[in-house]
Amino acid sequence: MKLTAALGLMAMTLSTAAFAQDVPDLAGREVVVVTENAYPPLQFLDASGAAVGWEYDAMAEIAKRLNITVTYENISWDAMIPAVSEGQFDLGMTGITIRDDRKEQVDFSDSYMTSEMVMMVRGDEERFTDAASFAANPDLLMAAQPGTTPFYVGVYEVLDGDEANPRIKLFETFGATVEALKAGDVDLVLTDGTAGAGYVDASAGGLKIVGGKLGTEDFGFIFPKGSDLVAPMNAAIAAMKADGTIDALNKKWFLDYKMGG
Repeated sequence: MKLTAALGLMAMTLSTAAFAQDVPDLAGREVVVVTENAYPPLQFLDASGAAVGWEYDAMAEIAKRLNITVTYENISWDAMIPAVSEGQFDLGMTGITIRDDRKEQVDFSDSYMTSEMVMMVRGDEERFTDAASFAANPDLLMAAQPGTTPFYVGVYEVLDGDEANPRIKLFETFGATVEALKAGDVDLVLTDGTAGAGYVDASAGGLKIVGGKLGTEDFGFIFPKGSDLVAPMNAAIAAMKADGTIDALNKKWFLDYKMGG
């Protein structure tokens, strides 16, 4: 048994070393990362105004492994993909779903997280329990950011496929959609399961999830087309998956951490 354990430990050490060797050293290269700081628990401002979240922790770990110097800029969601596409920033992060139409504008890293779309409503909502019953009531409204995965899922999987449907009220930030839901201005917000769970946990019963899952989405970092950062980032993501770092971040931000406010 001792020999088996030793061999297992040796194999794990060799595997970790192999992954470490595959991660290149970028010699302190400066990388400008743009984000929105409006999508907890991936990235947001805490009660003190500090920018925190899963993606910040992941990027800090990636920076150590690749030997890069990261600086952050802030931009609205609707401007992010065009700005990265034009080369204004080296990398974008804000829980961006990997989509073929977006690949025409930017390059994506490999997926660092897979999430499922869910329906978030007020805690006392009883008029509908799933997508079909929401769609059947013309008086009900949903909130979304234009051009996001929740917007397209709402249009094509919940409602009638009309992107100009007046039942979809548009907001600049995800946080604003949640505030509109809490205030009773809309009745539904679609979100990935990770962010939805965080908001529900912090709401003290004010919010809940209803219905089944509305599909899955893979998140990736975005880069200008042809960026030479994609391969190093993918190597770092692969190493972090292999050695358990990604799992540890998931536990920290989705199981252990309870958002306030």
